[in-house]
Amino acid sequence: MEGKAILSKLTPYQQGKQMQEIKETYGLERIVKLASNENPYGFSPEVGAFFQSGLHDLNVYPDGYTKELRINLANKLKLDETQLIFGSGSEEIVQMICRAFLYPGTNTVMAAPTFPQYKHNALIEGAAVKEVPLRKGEHNLDQMLREIDGDTKVAWLCSPNNPSGTVIPKDALQSFLNECPDHVLVVLDEAYYEFMDEDPESIGWLSSFNNLIILRTFSKAYGLAGLRIGYGISNPDILKKIDVVRGPFNTTSIAQKAAIIALEDQGFIKNIKQKNKEVKREFESFLDKIGWSYFPSQTNFLLVSTPVSGMEVFEYLLARGFIVRPGELLGIPNTIRVTIGKEKDMGELKDILLAFHQNHLKEI
Repeated sequence: MEGKAILSKLTPYQQGKQMQEIKETYGLERIVKLASNENPYGFSPEVGAFFQSGLHDLNVYPDGYTKELRINLANKLKLDETQLIFGSGSEEIVQMICRAFLYPGTNTVMAAPTFPQYKHNALIEGAAVKEVPLRKGEHNLDQMLREIDGDTKVAWLCSPNNPSGTVIPKDALQSFLNECPDHVLVVLDEAYYEFMDEDPESIGWLSSFNNLIILRTFSKAYGLAGLRIGYGISNPDILKKIDVVRGPFNTTSIAQKAAIIALEDQGFIKNIKQKNKEVKREFESFLDKIGWSYFPSQTNFLLVSTPVSGMEVFEYLLARGFIVRPGELLGIPNTIRVTIGKEKDMGELKDILLAFHQNHLKEI
């Protein structure tokens, strides 16, 4: 039985080796995972208390409309509840956008590299992909606008960008929205919104731009990556089109309830944001001392330039119990993407990287 021809040219998402496999391969007792930009501090204690209280009614389908979370989030963001859509992580909303708006004969514009699922899902729907290389780690918005034509249906803006961590300046973003044709859906992916230095106030643009959708998630700062729940914010007409392709029960009851509880504990978010900033600043100082450059990041990760291939550094760290993401897999060779972990773990990482750096200096 034949499927879409493009599927033979694509590969499934590669999540890497599992912890136990790495432990057995390298004879390690402990692994520190700094590859997936997860929250090393976990989730709100209030969410933990919910889990301890027991799980109920798992034999009943979840609320497909996500009513309770929808109302809570709409109130917090000062929106109408019809301006929200929910997905199994914001990643599923990316998939739904592609399914709703892209098809053979259309095209989509994005930065390169950026979150790979934009391209992956666009190709599955048969759309042409126009990639515009980053310029010093940042979106080249002028060139992206030049790539847009009458067949362009979606433009992807990831801010802060994954994997570079860089933010699109507010004035540049507004200029892009002003110049982008109305027939193009502009997707502003703010998965790392809670880590940003300043609120971009992007929600305020929804009243002026009917072709804008903003994506956010509970996977990163809120620490609910394992429950898979994210959301999109846009005008009701856009969301009605996307809702048509949404699965009827695409977010679980447990994820919905945990997100409601997590949303209320903004003290937890404030605390982990401050911890992340402090530990990241210390790691940046260390990189400055050994002469390794990095992009300015408003996320919980850094994209670090390495003196040799990122894969070589990755393998060196892996053998010593630290998992990072090699840039060769992200489209930026000679880099590694490092999630900012807890202070103790980052201290150990610095010691290992220093040893690698000193050994490298001896070899050249």
